[in-house]
Amino acid sequence: QVQLVESGGGLVQAGGSLRLSCAASGRTFSTYAVGWFRQAPGKERELVAAIARSGGITNYADSVKGRFTISRDNAKNTVYLQMNSLKPEDTAVYLCAARIGSFSDTIYTRINAYASWGQGTQVTVSS
Repeated sequence: QVQLVESGGGLVQAGGSLRLSCAASGRTFSTYAVGWFRQAPGKERELVAAIARSGGITNYADSVKGRFTISRDNAKNTVYLQMNSLKPEDTAVYLCAARIGSFSDTIYTRINAYASWGQGTQVTVSS
């Protein structure tokens, strides 16, 4: 399994931006589809965005469409989540997850589809 490490979280005011990074170990990262999830206190973990191993197909939760962008750089073994126009309701621990993609443009939206998880990075948006 691939090892994942998230970074880039922090405290930001509403309307601000953050860019999260998910760095993966291993030389076969380009075969993995990746998802960003978040979990707020007392709430269930939810998908924020997902990207196919090719990078050509992406999927977003309705709550972040138009504000967040997921991208990947397979040469750097890294997936990014650019978060703009942040809202207090975006406050959560953000986790990245990965699994081998069956096809180059397959994305996965279910939590139990992913085999590898990072430890998460805290994002706090103040009003």
